[in-house]
Amino acid sequence: QVQLVESGGGLVQAGGSLRLSCVASGSIFSINVMGWYRQAPGKQRELVATMTSGGETNYADSVKGRFTISRDNAKNTVYLQMNSLKPEDTAVYYCRVVQRGGYYWGKGTLVTASS
Repeated sequence: QVQLVESGGGLVQAGGSLRLSCVASGSIFSINVMGWYRQAPGKQRELVATMTSGGETNYADSVKGRFTISRDNAKNTVYLQMNSLKPEDTAVYYCRVVQRGGYYWGKGTLVTASS
């Protein structure tokens, strides 16, 4: 089993910034993809950004140019720098990792961008 612990969520005014972190621990062999997803009230969970072990990134169109994903493979940690936050970014943000044998989710951290 892999455990994921997210941190860094909170309340920020629109236009502000937050940095999310997610640390993976447990039965880690070789994490391939680390990423962030979010779920707003009444909506389905959606991809925000992912990053492969080789550094290839993928972003949702809605966050391109504002959010940056990065990872520290030595620390099994993935980050999400969120700038120019908008009220529509308000959601619970979930970390997800993929490695041989399956994928794992964190419990989420709430991000609220107030107008």
